[in-house]
Amino acid sequence: MNELIIRLIEQGGYWGIFALMVIENVFPPIPSELIMGMGGVAVARGTMSFWPLLLVGTVGSTLGNYVWFLAGHKLGYKRLEPLVTRWGRWLTLEWDDIERATAFFRRHGQWIVFALRFSPFLRTIISLPAGLTHMSHWRFLLFTFAGAAVWNAALIRGGEWLARYLKESGVVMDWLIGGTIAAALLAYIWRVITWKPRG
Repeated sequence: MNELIIRLIEQGGYWGIFALMVIENVFPPIPSELIMGMGGVAVARGTMSFWPLLLVGTVGSTLGNYVWFLAGHKLGYKRLEPLVTRWGRWLTLEWDDIERATAFFRRHGQWIVFALRFSPFLRTIISLPAGLTHMSHWRFLLFTFAGAAVWNAALIRGGEWLARYLKESGVVMDWLIGGTIAAALLAYIWRVITWKPRG
């Protein structure tokens, strides 16, 4: 399986990485850890280069988060709340989650946009409170880009390191990659099935 995923990433090239990272941050079907990690494997194989991969992955992450920022910024509380209430099951969040995230954002300051880029669960949702509180666009983009760049660089280097063990531990890697994808999908499905509005 790892060979299949790596081949798909290599065939999609940098534009494929860019598209996957945008989609992952708008609606996460595949974890960015897997996308950029497998990109790192491609770097180790010589089919991709570190800096272009880092750039397109980071721009994709930033753009995907900017979609959520703009949703909060343009729609505001009154227009966003009915949407979250209506589509909450599929987003697997409630308006209370948005309010708590906004309070967290206000309490810790705007730098939290940078810090939460390293959190698998909070890095996307924090973009909504940033937009709802009308954080400046350039500051949001700068903090998001900087945080994503650091995280993506670590993932690429991790993928490069991992590449050395793929041939020796191919079966283990198949299980690891397959397990990561399955866990992400099952976690989403479980949240959708068990989701109940608190109200």
